[in-house]
Amino acid sequence: MAAARKIIIDTDPGQDDAAAILLALASPDEIDVLGITAVAGNVPLEMTKRNARIVCELAGRTDMRVFAGCDKPLQRPLVTAEHVHGKTGLDGPDLPEPTMPLQEKHAVDFLVETLRAHPEKTVTLCTLGPLTNVAMAFEKAPDIIERVQEIVMMGGGYFEGGNITPSAEFNIYVDPEAAKLVFGSGIPIVMMPLDVTHQLLCLKDRVDRIDGLGNPAAKAMAEMLRFYERFDVEKYGSDGGPLHDPAVTAYLLKPELFSGRECNVEIEVNSELTLGETVIDWWRVTDRKPNALVIGKADAQGFFDLLTERLGRF
Repeated sequence: MAAARKIIIDTDPGQDDAAAILLALASPDEIDVLGITAVAGNVPLEMTKRNARIVCELAGRTDMRVFAGCDKPLQRPLVTAEHVHGKTGLDGPDLPEPTMPLQEKHAVDFLVETLRAHPEKTVTLCTLGPLTNVAMAFEKAPDIIERVQEIVMMGGGYFEGGNITPSAEFNIYVDPEAAKLVFGSGIPIVMMPLDVTHQLLCLKDRVDRIDGLGNPAAKAMAEMLRFYERFDVEKYGSDGGPLHDPAVTAYLLKPELFSGRECNVEIEVNSELTLGETVIDWWRVTDRKPNALVIGKADAQGFFDLLTERLGRF
């Protein structure tokens, strides 16, 4: 059996972030989570650093190290999404406050030190929120850029447009300057845009299957999903809301569930009208060099089968 893939999860939980984290922590044979770094995004940093620890406790992983990172984007005021995720970011279940400690070290320092400490290209960064922490680490220590094996990220969109503005997806919109730096880094990137995550719908029977697992983590996850999906069901008129962030973890576990193509991706940072847009050369109409594997299709049932099976392990 191949060694477990070493990852760092950078996150702004968020109910869908919680699902992504639980999926990773339920899969220790395939994924070795070196630490979790929290960033401001869906809710402010005070809540995301709390929420990351709550999720670890749901998974029974009080040994997992959680680090607080940046509380605002590189250059802009923070935009949050309580209108989607609720006041806490994990609205839905009644969850106790975490008891496990927050690490004293700043998330950016943890990223720098961890990447320097591991052999070159053995650590993957899994980003589920704005890219502020990662960009700050790259600016602080440019030598770590060539040490990253891969970045697997949720963010952006092309044919689907945006979900926070007509043209921008939330994670990229919150800190477009950070995204521009990361996409220009030369690191191999796998990008999960809205176009693929909108195929991963939390249909009632899928959520009911998770609920029926009966363990506390699965029950809490089902309650989170029922709260979280109400916004997208109303917005998009779909039968269930899309589940964005666990696509990142699922790709690490079963890449065969996904397909896409190598594209050039540029980030709009100047236009007031299209700020944060991911300009994806899907049809290769420019001569710009591809810098990301942009995922376009997913096996939705296979994805939910995987998520359900792993949540059943808690």
